[in-house]
Amino acid sequence: MYINITDSETADNKGSSTSLVHYLDKENRADKEIQPELWFNQERGNIQSFDAMRALDNNVAKLMRTEAKFFLINISPSQKEIAWLKDHYGEQGAKEQLKAYAVKMMDEYALNFKRPGINSSKDLLWFGKLENHRYYGAKDPEVKQGLKKRGDRKPGEQMHIQVVVSRKDITNKIKLSPMNNSKGRNAAHAQKMGQFDRSAFKQCGETVFDKTFHFERGFADTFRYANEQKKGTLEQRMASHSERRSQESGQQQERSVRQRQKFQPVKTQAQAQESGSFLKLVTGKADYDVAPSIGRKKKKRKQNEQDQGLSL
Repeated sequence: MYINITDSETADNKGSSTSLVHYLDKENRADKEIQPELWFNQERGNIQSFDAMRALDNNVAKLMRTEAKFFLINISPSQKEIAWLKDHYGEQGAKEQLKAYAVKMMDEYALNFKRPGINSSKDLLWFGKLENHRYYGAKDPEVKQGLKKRGDRKPGEQMHIQVVVSRKDITNKIKLSPMNNSKGRNAAHAQKMGQFDRSAFKQCGETVFDKTFHFERGFADTFRYANEQKKGTLEQRMASHSERRSQESGQQQERSVRQRQKFQPVKTQAQAQESGSFLKLVTGKADYDVAPSIGRKKKKRKQNEQDQGLSL
């Protein structure tokens, strides 16, 4: 799960949200034959673009001209995660589940500020937009090498959600910035601006996904592994490599055991009964399904009769 927060991707977030909202409507304009994807939040799933823009642009009380008015949150599940959703919920069901997941993540976004009165997505002003595709940009290697053109669709599963969230809370009174790096260390600053731990928010993204959808995530696919490989010390990178190899080795052993069990011959009922009867004979226990043998006493009497006939 890739989660990123930026001031803006294509527009200056210190002014109106019109340009960004218009940009995020590009798929609706590109394909007129499909049903358009409308904006959503924790209350509604059929919000029109102009309603989202108007709400965001009117929620800027006492913000200076140089201050950010909104932020963009990119929620992008991996190819494996998208495939998991589609396998379990179908094409349309996966979209609805991903939107519901985005609402949960906005709950976590609110809690991450640790501000009184900011407890869930209901305390925020935000709008989400589901996109089905991603497109090559000028910075992509394929475009630089001439293999793809800017604007071409990228292959594979690319479903993701973009969330535009206001700098001010739903009451238009409290400033909230996820770009604040205090993380509670500066009490006065945190009280005024709110604290926000972006790493914790990203880690929470995969935890919520795994718990909600019962997704089994390999260690190599975790935020912790990626973060330690990118920003960790040498010791941390070596330790995470060791943990990854250990997990992969354990998974390989489990697959081998399941493979052997799959091809292990199973005894039929007749074979099982034969085996049981043989065991009883070996152990000396009576088996009433087997005919009794001739007693030795009878054989001895017959031998005596023969002996008597010879003596005469």
